[in-house]
Amino acid sequence: MPINPDQGSTGGGATVTFTGTGLADATAVRFGNKSAAITANTPTSVSVVAPSGAGVVDATVSTPGGTSNPEPFYYVPPPVIVAVAPSSGPLAGGETVTVTGRGLATTTSVAFGATEVTPTVVSDSQLTVVSPAHASGAVSLVVTALGGTATASGTFTFVGPPTATGFSPLSGLPAGGTLVGITGTQLSTTTGVTFGGVPATFAVLSDTEVAAIAPAHSLGAVTIAVTTTGGSATAPGVFLYLIG
Repeated sequence: MPINPDQGSTGGGATVTFTGTGLADATAVRFGNKSAAITANTPTSVSVVAPSGAGVVDATVSTPGGTSNPEPFYYVPPPVIVAVAPSSGPLAGGETVTVTGRGLATTTSVAFGATEVTPTVVSDSQLTVVSPAHASGAVSLVVTALGGTATASGTFTFVGPPTATGFSPLSGLPAGGTLVGITGTQLSTTTGVTFGGVPATFAVLSDTEVAAIAPAHSLGAVTIAVTTTGGSATAPGVFLYLIG
């Protein structure tokens, strides 16, 4: 006697349908030692709301003609979110976000605020999802699985594109090592700074300033570019590598 679905939340509430023959006038449906509320019944099916439970239990249907053979029903614990990385992305969406935790294998959707997207389940402890397009700001991230829902402890922030309005000083030695202050907007999620395409060590000071150490580079003029989770920006003007 097929049962669909054959798993549900430990908190109960799943709509479960038994199909077969001789099911008319069902008097009771039990999941282990608990009774389930019957919501629909025909000679070939019985639909119920599963009670709460844990582990694997035998599910049976009783009618005036007797009790069916037991079918296994698997109770799934609610998901748990341990980490979300990265915790921000561009307004246009498209950021691949990794969610780690447990109980994620049966995840059916991930919601960024009110926008739901379909994830790719990697394992019971990890899934990935591509962020949707969204207005600027922080939203909750909620995972929905067969076992229930889980909300990340922090928020996911949709970040507008950065601007780089200037930098100082304007030159440095080819050996590198010059500390350069870069100003702009939307810089708090900076993930990289380059001088002529060469990555530089950097530190985010505020949403409007990043400090970077100019890397070694050949003589000449280069542009400085800043990359954040919201996009990239190139500062106006050029940084000159000069012999002191």
